[in-house]
Amino acid sequence: MLSLSRRATLAAVSLLALSLSACTSGPSAPGNGTEAKDAGPSEWQAQLTDGSDGRDWPAFGRTYGEQHYSPLDQVNTDTVKRLGLAWSLDLPAGNPATGPIEVDGILYFASGYSIAHAVDVRTGKLLWTFDPKAPEAAGHKLRQGWGSRGIAYWNGKVYIGTQDGRLIAIDAKTGKVVWSTMTMGKDDLRFISGPPRAFDGMVIIGNGGADEAAIRGYATAYDAETGKQIWRFYTVPGNPKDGFENKAMEMAAKTWSGEWWKYGGGGTVWNAITYDKESDTIYLGTGNGSPWNRKIRSEGKGDNLFLCSIVVVNAKTGEYKWHYQINPGESWDYNAAMDMQLADLSIDGKPRKVLMTAPKNGFFYVIDRTSGKLISAKPFVTTTWAKSIDIKSGRPVEEPNVRYEDGPVTFKPSPAGAHSWTPMAFSPKSGLVYIPAIDLEVTYDDKGITKENWKRTPGMALDYGVNVVVQPSKGAKILSYLVAWDPVTQKEAWRLPTPGHFNGGLMATGGGLVFQGHPDSSFTAYDAKNGGVAWNFDAKAPVVAPPITYSVDGKQYVTVIAGMGTSAGLFGPLLAKFGIDYRTQTRRVLTFVLDGKATLPAKVPYKPQAVDDPDFKANATAAKAGENIFNVRCAVCHGGGAIAGGTAPDLRTSGAILSADAISAIVHDGALVPNGMPRFEELSVEDRENIRRYLRTRADDLRKGRP
Repeated sequence: MLSLSRRATLAAVSLLALSLSACTSGPSAPGNGTEAKDAGPSEWQAQLTDGSDGRDWPAFGRTYGEQHYSPLDQVNTDTVKRLGLAWSLDLPAGNPATGPIEVDGILYFASGYSIAHAVDVRTGKLLWTFDPKAPEAAGHKLRQGWGSRGIAYWNGKVYIGTQDGRLIAIDAKTGKVVWSTMTMGKDDLRFISGPPRAFDGMVIIGNGGADEAAIRGYATAYDAETGKQIWRFYTVPGNPKDGFENKAMEMAAKTWSGEWWKYGGGGTVWNAITYDKESDTIYLGTGNGSPWNRKIRSEGKGDNLFLCSIVVVNAKTGEYKWHYQINPGESWDYNAAMDMQLADLSIDGKPRKVLMTAPKNGFFYVIDRTSGKLISAKPFVTTTWAKSIDIKSGRPVEEPNVRYEDGPVTFKPSPAGAHSWTPMAFSPKSGLVYIPAIDLEVTYDDKGITKENWKRTPGMALDYGVNVVVQPSKGAKILSYLVAWDPVTQKEAWRLPTPGHFNGGLMATGGGLVFQGHPDSSFTAYDAKNGGVAWNFDAKAPVVAPPITYSVDGKQYVTVIAGMGTSAGLFGPLLAKFGIDYRTQTRRVLTFVLDGKATLPAKVPYKPQAVDDPDFKANATAAKAGENIFNVRCAVCHGGGAIAGGTAPDLRTSGAILSADAISAIVHDGALVPNGMPRFEELSVEDRENIRRYLRTRADDLRKGRP
């Protein structure tokens, strides 16, 4: 069970409930004939269209339509049994759950805190790296977010966003900075973790932070060659006394009440952005409210535009066109920031240009992308918060008390989402969408919490204005699925259980395959028609990142980056059975080709061993005080119950907890900031000692076999 009180983070797992339920180097230029050839504009830009031949994978979703599909078919249901490892490249500690791209035989990706890499596909040789030193620059922003989920390419440059808010253009040949711009105010408590998108000579990026601070969401488009800002679109209105940026904000303000701007509002564009070249349109997927509880931020009134919405703007100017709100009056973190895919489908015998998305709330939406009219919406997982989506109004038909107005309420899915950030895939060949689905439930209760007495916890702590408990359903043994979904009939084609509560991003191919990784270290190719396992590889490490495929010198390659990262590791107790350790797990680029013969070293099994602490003496009062602080400040990375899921060290096993001086140097003084461990200078000597007491207590529990 995951307990999310107003003084607890999303990772603060209730121990009792769970026991009842469940290489950075300086830039250098390529040489010795390994340089990527200069592709003419018509070549690399043509690869961004959904109908391109699949030679390259130049964007996060391969093409503008974000389908995560490649028409390449050299690797297919017949030949995939010959697929073998061509080469691997070990990476240093840091987030490896990131989507790579490939252009003209060069692989680009940004691991860790936006450390960009270029690798020659033919040899696996590292050509250059660029480290923006984001942790050192991030300050308090380092307290949330786990590094970059992806990278973009345009006209010989790659683009990364950083934890501290910079958007950086890097020369794709040399790894040298072309330009860098700050996308937010110096002291804003925003951060960037999502991939930029590049289109029509521009690059667009949003940001996160609305769960942790008073944030007003926006997305910004910059000139891809110079970094000059072209337009910015805010997703929620600000203080009316300051005036409105446009008529859309004036309209949106009418759907809010009270002094919402003092709470920030939310609606961050932290992940999903899709470009439609045909109509020169940008689709922005917006996030949850800030705070989640609408009773606090908007007096419990109004739809609160444009939270949890698909907001559509003119790509050249950022001018508002239309919107579709997934969850009016959002109160549950059911944000609409999951990937949005474009397709042309035949529905009721008529061709329709559609946008498809499977957001957190568990319904699969097919929307006319030219008008915003809802075509259909059906649940792809068990959904008990709403009966249905009304087709005429497009609004959910909510179950009683779902807004916890009459006390605690339990339903599915949880704020972890029926679908998280790991992308789904659409195959035009099979006509199916493949979704990495999650099956957890949640209980909400805001008893005792009011607009008058709620005050946000300072310093970027997750603080929602409502008590939240996320947990597996009683008796549940399957917590996630790979779901194959027909978007035309809105029916399931097939469904497979997947290991753990969180599964990896997806890729579909013209070879009739669907590729996906899992936390149990398997990387699997499924038959796209029936879900049969066509091929499986032991990656020796968990695989969460989305895979890609491309062709070089007539050979089809498949690449995925292995290792646990981003929000996948939040629920440490649910991942414990897989033996994922932050310190010892491998993080590797894995690249496959037919008849590849490379091998990997054996995986070293991991079982957490508590640090020896002969001087330990129990102090329940101090440990409880430390637990409260840990839940607010530390559990988001180090795991609920101090059981880590691989995104940060398991502190029950750390020698640092034996020394008050070591804890002070790390927590108060920031000794490990370059490694991604933030500084908490506001914590007193007593606070730090109480945290240490709690961690020593949890280590003692581990030694004695207590959960």
